[in-house]
Amino acid sequence: MIRAERVTVELGGRAVVHEVELAVATGELLALVGPNGAGKSTLLSALSGERRPDAGRVLIGDRPADELGALELARIRSVLTQDNAVSFPFRVAEVVEMGRSPWARTPAQDADDDAIRAALERADVAHLVERRFTELSGGERARVSLARVLAQETPIVLLDEPTAALDLRHQEDVLRIARGLAAEGRTVVVVLHDLSLAAAYADRVALLEDGRLRALGTPVEVLTEPLISEVYRLPVEVLVRDGRPLVIPRR
Repeated sequence: MIRAERVTVELGGRAVVHEVELAVATGELLALVGPNGAGKSTLLSALSGERRPDAGRVLIGDRPADELGALELARIRSVLTQDNAVSFPFRVAEVVEMGRSPWARTPAQDADDDAIRAALERADVAHLVERRFTELSGGERARVSLARVLAQETPIVLLDEPTAALDLRHQEDVLRIARGLAAEGRTVVVVLHDLSLAAAYADRVALLEDGRLRALGTPVEVLTEPLISEVYRLPVEVLVRDGRPLVIPRR
């Protein structure tokens, strides 16, 4: 569904993503992990079609992303960015409704109410519908922003650090939602810092280091003690429970 072919992205004359090649299939949940500054968010931006690579290309389906218009992209993929800022005091219901804007004046518009209601419930924010977005806590804003993405109902869902502001329960909820989207046949890519969370829910893990794809494979293949200790420059212990790695720093 999404393919990066030798994708390179430069910022300030420096390659922050360097010749990355990967493909994410329909029905797959891929976790992008790596240290701060590894290029995860930049790569996600390129995969979304929002940032044009300086070299290489991104294919969405079988079409180059840079050949797709903004509206067509919005009907194919939805994106949750790290910045959940909304400048005006919209009500939560209005923010989530924004996710339906790509379907305005199409037959899909008839499903707006059902899609919004389902997204609010799935993201556990139905009780906030009359609150102002600007009055919410950071975690509540993150969940409302996720509901907006869910309401968009696209076959591709890209999530950039969706658990950063969330408590333990809602971190698990968000990854269960991502897992559920993949089970429904969507293509899901999520940027995560929590390696154990990535291991628990992802089909595959892509480990980035200094803009390069260091490893790509199943969680148990990628999240090994030697590799994680080297890339993160921190000794770790990896326990495997039910076939899923649990990464613990050695203190």
